[in-house]
Amino acid sequence: MNTTTLPLELQALEKLREEELEEARAIQSMMMPAESLRAGAVMISNEFQPIAAVGGDFLDYFELTDATVGLYLGDVSGKGLPAALYAALAVGTLRGVHKTGTSPHDVLATLNRRLMIRGMPRRHSAIQYAVFNPHSHELQIASAGMPGPLHLCANGCHVLEINGIPPGLFPATSYDTLTLQLQPGDSVLFCTDGITDAFDRDGEQFGIARLQELCEAPRLGSPTELLGRIFAAVEHFSHGREQHDDMAAALFRVCD
Repeated sequence: MNTTTLPLELQALEKLREEELEEARAIQSMMMPAESLRAGAVMISNEFQPIAAVGGDFLDYFELTDATVGLYLGDVSGKGLPAALYAALAVGTLRGVHKTGTSPHDVLATLNRRLMIRGMPRRHSAIQYAVFNPHSHELQIASAGMPGPLHLCANGCHVLEINGIPPGLFPATSYDTLTLQLQPGDSVLFCTDGITDAFDRDGEQFGIARLQELCEAPRLGSPTELLGRIFAAVEHFSHGREQHDDMAAALFRVCD
């Protein structure tokens, strides 16, 4: 917006709004991991691209007190500042649950109960929560309304089918946990649907097949490099078309 054509009072209000959005952007960035995580044989990296100053996608990864490694990725319904505020609520609620050693399906069930108490009309948050045991090399994943993660392994790239109702919609919702046995060199890609639902100028979606093709490349590179290629591929595919959803992804890898 060209603020020079506005009355002085409106220019001041516009400047204040921009300053508030900038502060909101800074606060939201603090809810995202500042760097990759290396914990023993595990490496996790992330990439986030909101379509506005702030967005409704959120993620984090961390070491837990029992030496396991946790990860969550979420996608709030809606866009912009309202979605970002609900994401902050979801993250704050989740952080009061996930570091207690609770299993992934119980974490999501508890999150659902607490969001129901603080429910907001027309708002909910799809989410995936995963915990990796470095001794057994088992990755446990619970999902609620998110696209299935991709398992990248020696025999290809496979979509993991995990279903669940987003927390904050219905009381007494239960969730299942999928247990995945990982081998050294295996990766799991968690991403929001802003990536697969991205459109080009002809209205065609990027889709899961293109994402799988990128993940099946002979030389995947580091988690950071692969995420960079994915986001660059989506940008190239869209040919500059304005998108309507945030994009976030985390790549979990068990190093050789």
